[in-house]
Amino acid sequence: MKQDQDNERLIKRLYEELFTKWNLAVIDELVAPEFMGHEIPPGFPPGRQGFSEFYAFLRSAFPDLQFTVEDMIADGDKVVVRWRWRATHRGDFLGIPPTGRDAPMTGIAIYRLSESKIVERWVEADLLGLTGRLRASA
Repeated sequence: MKQDQDNERLIKRLYEELFTKWNLAVIDELVAPEFMGHEIPPGFPPGRQGFSEFYAFLRSAFPDLQFTVEDMIADGDKVVVRWRWRATHRGDFLGIPPTGRDAPMTGIAIYRLSESKIVERWVEADLLGLTGRLRASA
């Protein structure tokens, strides 16, 4: 039970500090150097550096990107987050030039933690829906 609460608290902090305030410095504190992001596209470096660069890439396309946690469930070494993002498409994203349109998306992330660090993450998100909406408006 304590592990569940500690892990949930760590992931809440990630969403508050990184995905709300965009305090990138918190990555070094919360994410393990050997982090494996199973959803991070090819071309990004491995580990914590890839995590940082991936979110810098997203912020360049969606500078006002904000995540909202809809649900969070902790069990053992895993925390599951159902999230929603709101953003405006202001930069190139996957070959789609900026449209200036709203770019909402929903998803679910599963985090695995070890020794109070995020070591792995899997994400399922409606990327096809997002890119379809952006292309339709281009």
